[in-house]
Parts: sequence; C-alpha cells; structure tokens
Amino acid sequence: MTDRLILATRNAGKVVELRTILGDAGLGVELVGADAYPEIPDVVETGVTFAENALLKAHALAQATGFPAVADDSGLCVDVLGGAPGIFSARWAGRHGDDKANLDLLLAQLGDIAAPHRAAYFACAAALALPDGTERVVMGRLRGTLRFEPVGTNGFGYDPILQPDGYEVTCAELSPEEKNAISHRGEAFRGLVPVVRELVTAG
Repeated sequence: MTDRLILATRNAGKVVELRTILGDAGLGVELVGADAYPEIPDVVETGVTFAENALLKAHALAQATGFPAVADDSGLCVDVLGGAPGIFSARWAGRHGDDKANLDLLLAQLGDIAAPHRAAYFACAAALALPDGTERVVMGRLRGTLRFEPVGTNGFGYDPILQPDGYEVTCAELSPEEKNAISHRGEAFRGLVPVVRELVTAG
C-alpha cells in the first residue's frame, strides 16, 4: 500500500522508540511523526478507554494525511483504586502532564495502603488506522507494585514508583533499553508489528 507510516504524536521520544521497533522488525517503512504535519490540530482524547483514545488519534491522522497512522494511549492502573488513574493518568492532579503533582497526589491517596495491596500495572493501547477506516488495536501491560517513595531518575510519569514484578528496582532505575524490553508500550508496539506487516507493507 505505502512505505510511509504516520505516528500520531509530537513526542520525539515515541517517534524514536517506534522507529527502533519497526527497524528491528525489518519492515522498511518510513516513520513520520505528527510534527511533520503542523497544520493538523491535536486530537481531543474524549474516549473512555485507552483503546478508544488511541483509535481517535490514529484515525484523525490517517484521514488528514491519507497515510496509515499509528497512535498509542497509556497510563497507570492501580488495583486498589479500581483501575484509576487509568486514562486520567497524565492529568490526575488536574493539570495535564504535571508529573510531580500526579505522583504526589497518588502517593498521598495510597498512604495507608500496605505493600501487599499496592499492586498496579502500566497499560498501553497501540492502534493502527488506515485511510479507508480499517483499524486494529494491540494491548500491552507491565505489572508491578507501587513503592512508597519515588526512586530513580530515568523515565517519566509514574516510572519512579512502579517496581516491575521480578525486579528489585523501579522503572525509573532501568536503562531505556531495559525498560523498552519489558514495558507496556514496547509490548504493544511489538505486537503491532505483524499487523503493520499485514496491512501496510503487504501488496
């Protein structure tokens, strides 16, 4: 169909990350971030699930550019909070993207919760949308336990408090390579590779 795939984000780190995954898979597609199309407005995430928000962004870019588009939506889901903050992870404290405020609020809400009950997971929905409306979604998860205090300086968001199952360190103490190998986003994007191969590069 095409050798171009649009990544529905202006986050340069995500563009690099997906370029690496697709490059390792040998798909041979050109990955272009949404910043290459500054005239296209950002999509308002009105969905109530990670998958819905990812699809909203992917469909918007596919329709606007005429090329297949990939988008993701992700967040932290805490068992004892019934899956919250979930899709509200980036604005849990009120202001979108205020990592410290989000982290401080969540730790305060969990202050009396003992270690055995602090299970949580990062979730990511990776979506592919074609200009003709075809869509696919792949989910990824990284389960772990929430620390009582932030530890580590790598990563972003809630990385400093999630200790992945089987590890003695938080996500923020892992190298980017170590984190990508086990992360929810890495799992979802790697799962999307065969879908891209089937729908984008075939024919």
